[in-house]
Amino acid sequence: MPEGDTVWQAARRLHDALAGKVLTRSDFRVPRYALVDLTGRAVLDVTPRGKHLLTHVEGGLTVHSHLRMDGAWKIFAPGQRWSGGPAHQIRVVLGTADRTAVGYRLPVLDILRTADDQRAVGHLGPDLLGPDWDPDLAMANLSADPARPLGEALLDQRNLAGVGNVYKSEICFLLGVTPWLPVGELPTDRAGYLPALAQKLLEANRDRPVRRTTGLRGHDLFVYGRASRPCLRCGTPVRVADQGDGSSERPTYWCPACQSGPAPRRLSRRGDRPSGRPPPAAPPPSPWS
Repeated sequence: MPEGDTVWQAARRLHDALAGKVLTRSDFRVPRYALVDLTGRAVLDVTPRGKHLLTHVEGGLTVHSHLRMDGAWKIFAPGQRWSGGPAHQIRVVLGTADRTAVGYRLPVLDILRTADDQRAVGHLGPDLLGPDWDPDLAMANLSADPARPLGEALLDQRNLAGVGNVYKSEICFLLGVTPWLPVGELPTDRAGYLPALAQKLLEANRDRPVRRTTGLRGHDLFVYGRASRPCLRCGTPVRVADQGDGSSERPTYWCPACQSGPAPRRLSRRGDRPSGRPPPAAPPPSPWS
């Protein structure tokens, strides 16, 4: 699932493949930009901003893309078979003499004047992996609506940019509170630690092929995707329920024993079969236990 760390990785791969090179192929397969041709222009850089990708091209143009849930950029060498999905899912092809970048299933694809980049990303809060990261501003944004459930506030990219559904569940677990706890009820010590925790998790994973939050061998995540399996800290079955503002519901995972605060009235029907394995013999201590 693309979140700030995986988008950062995608930007680095695109930058390494395209930056400083002249485009020899430009193929936009969306009606709005079907006639746009960027061949002959050099790619200046590829910059991540939260979950957004900004590919800056010579002549003051930006190719703006967003992966959402299923989008992906794939890089191929000359003669290499494209393998990111069927051809009808390709939205854009940008090629140089030695590399071709293919954008699959991109739900957001725009061409902007670089001077207008803020139209695409100006609404975002401080970027957890960006030079503009400001933990105090991030916490102030989160606290601006104290009645809002913490999980929803973390997903709101206007508060801080880069947290997705996986990190939402993991951050709440590590804070020892449920994602339904109102932000204003978060204990002061945990509120003070929240921005640093979020940045630490994303920064630790931006160079990893597999996202990990636990530090435990054989267990990458504490609660996300572990419905009905034993909590890695206490052994209580992890629960899952949908959380959202009504416009978009997201599966949300938590441990009812390790995390204090309100829980949803209805549990999700989705879930994994219990693994039957006990939790590790020496689980890591909670910073809030």
